[in-house]
Amino acid sequence: MIEERIHRFELKKSRGISYRETGKGRALLLMHGIGASSASWLYQLEGLKGYRLIAWDAPGYGESEFLPRDEPLAADYAAALREFVDSLLLKDIVLVASSLGGLMAGAYARLQPERVRAVMMISPAGGRGGDRAFLQERLKQFDDLGPEGLAEQRSPTMLGSKAQPDALELVRWSQRRVRARGYRQATHALAYSRLVDDARFFPKPVLVVCGTEDKITPEDGCKAIARAYPSGQYRALPGLGHVAHLEDPAQLNPLIADFAG
Repeated sequence: MIEERIHRFELKKSRGISYRETGKGRALLLMHGIGASSASWLYQLEGLKGYRLIAWDAPGYGESEFLPRDEPLAADYAAALREFVDSLLLKDIVLVASSLGGLMAGAYARLQPERVRAVMMISPAGGRGGDRAFLQERLKQFDDLGPEGLAEQRSPTMLGSKAQPDALELVRWSQRRVRARGYRQATHALAYSRLVDDARFFPKPVLVVCGTEDKITPEDGCKAIARAYPSGQYRALPGLGHVAHLEDPAQLNPLIADFAG
């Protein structure tokens, strides 16, 4: 059962941030998307060996504290991540970020480039740069459906045709546990931030990957994000959807390891 497997990696907490951790070696900080949590990295926590894996719950997710601002930007999440990274005495880390986690990772890499060795983004959300209509639409959808409704209706759209049978269960597990205030804060950051604005400030290696069946953040947008980075590269993932790391960990885990070095 998915829940039993998730609970093998107990939640810890530091500086108001909850997280799951396993392994030893170079630190890989795993950053989830808007409807997910640290648990969405289950297949990496289980199968990606040779690294110290730290999967955070972004502010307002899991048992992490909310951000003080009700209308934050990606930079506010980066500031919270800076405190978290400092509290764990992490240096020379590799960020591995999915969807909205990419927006947060980009902001942090700009804020503290000296701490970041490289960034891998899986179907990153590029942000909308001040799209109020988008914000209102997404918040209305959440108010109408709630976490349970989103889990049932939105989760299947995140997966491609190669998804493992239990991938949908894992996506829904996190969606059902989304906290309203945390989701509203994250949605504001998504609506009012832009990843490409941070890109030129980070010259180190960046790999952007995207499933060819991704309906949430399609390839064209992900390619543009890769081009915005001075050392950005792009790679397509045939047959995969928006959450490739849990759809096909047999492909993604070696890809993460190859990039992280």
